[in-house]
Amino acid sequence: MTEMEVAQSGQYTMSTLSLSRNSLAKAVHALGSLRADQRGNVAVMMAFLLPILCGAMGIGFEVTNWYMQTRSMQNAADSAALAAAANNSSGYNVEADAVTAKYGYVNGSNNVTVSASNGVTCPDGNTTCYSVQINSTVPLYLSQVVGYNGDLTVKGQKMKAVSSTAIAERKPYPQVICLLALDTTGTALQANGSPKTDFSGCTLMSNAGGTCNGSNLNANLGIAVGPNGGGAGCGNKQMSNYNPPLTNPGCPTRCYDQILASDTGMSATALSQCSGSYPQYSKKNGYPTTITKLSDFKSFTDSNGNTVYVACGDAQISANITLPAGQNSVVVVENGMLDLGGYTLSGTSSSLVFSGTAAGSYNHYPTGNGTLDIQAPTSGNWSGVALYQDPILTKGLDISYAGNNPTWNFTGLIYLPNSNVQMSGAINKSANGADCMVSVIGSVLINGTGSVYAQTPDGSGCKSAGLLQPTVTLLGRSQLVY
Repeated sequence: MTEMEVAQSGQYTMSTLSLSRNSLAKAVHALGSLRADQRGNVAVMMAFLLPILCGAMGIGFEVTNWYMQTRSMQNAADSAALAAAANNSSGYNVEADAVTAKYGYVNGSNNVTVSASNGVTCPDGNTTCYSVQINSTVPLYLSQVVGYNGDLTVKGQKMKAVSSTAIAERKPYPQVICLLALDTTGTALQANGSPKTDFSGCTLMSNAGGTCNGSNLNANLGIAVGPNGGGAGCGNKQMSNYNPPLTNPGCPTRCYDQILASDTGMSATALSQCSGSYPQYSKKNGYPTTITKLSDFKSFTDSNGNTVYVACGDAQISANITLPAGQNSVVVVENGMLDLGGYTLSGTSSSLVFSGTAAGSYNHYPTGNGTLDIQAPTSGNWSGVALYQDPILTKGLDISYAGNNPTWNFTGLIYLPNSNVQMSGAINKSANGADCMVSVIGSVLINGTGSVYAQTPDGSGCKSAGLLQPTVTLLGRSQLVY
């Protein structure tokens, strides 16, 4: 091979090698450029992420739909529970269904069930609550993309079950009573004419019906177990058909009907003072017992520290009598009347009690012109009690009070549980006592000239008088508790 050929061959080889190297560099450069080029990556990523995004959007849409449906159902359940509690009768469930229907949730329609219950346990442990639960369904859409198939299938459609519950209660609150008529038949509380009685700040209650003509007696509230009617009705606000009647006033804290019976030391000893003898008034011979001074009563100190003054049978006072200050005094008249005879019997810490035996034809009440000025004790077992008829007595109890036979000036409780009282005169407070007069009477008729002094609106008068007033439990406005 000539030198020229050799040279040409070497040039070819070198040229070829240079071309190969250039091609390789270009390939490497192209691969590097491809690696750095991100165009199209999003499309690839979206291909992987699209199912996940669709599922997430589906879940978000579904959850929002579930929330909106549940919130709407909760509003309906809240309103229905409040309505059921306010209804407070055997028709509470009908009331609840009617309310939910107004929100579009009709019981038994469109996969909706409405369940109302009473006697439900409240958060505070009481069993006076009402509950309403609404169950419904929501159809599924995009959430099935991620495999969620709901709770049930209705007519081939996948569904999510949703539910809302509400609990409501009518909170009870006590209302103090100034006048309670205990009889449970007929019309136990009546008013005729235009009595000036002012029971402002107080509640009146009849265990039967109430009829007030001419005046509502100026009470804040009048309650009757039967109808509360008449020309004006009894009370500025009136309530009829209240249940149950208040047959044991003061219970369970202090039962009025047990005050005398529980004072066995006084009851038994007072009876023994009379030795079974209870002489009665005779028109020919007058009163068998005349009292001109405290020592004319039989007296003793009972186990509770009360000084007890006993009159056996009918007795007449023939001088002003003042019971000792600084001690609790109880005047007990066994099987008889106490005639004031135009004089005054007064006491600043005293109770007047009529007791005896249920048998016989005795009369058991104060009578005659004069004045009873009695301020009840503020402590002890007779605290707050001014005038008391033994509840075991059933005859000779009725009183027609005209304001001067005798005049009643009382601070405290007037307890005449089996008496029919007709009131035609004014009752004032005792000379030194607080503004407190609570009457618990079998039945009462207040005529046009009858009046009772005004009570303190906040009940502080009876608190200072030592009297725990009877209360009736009312139900306030219903409120949600869950």
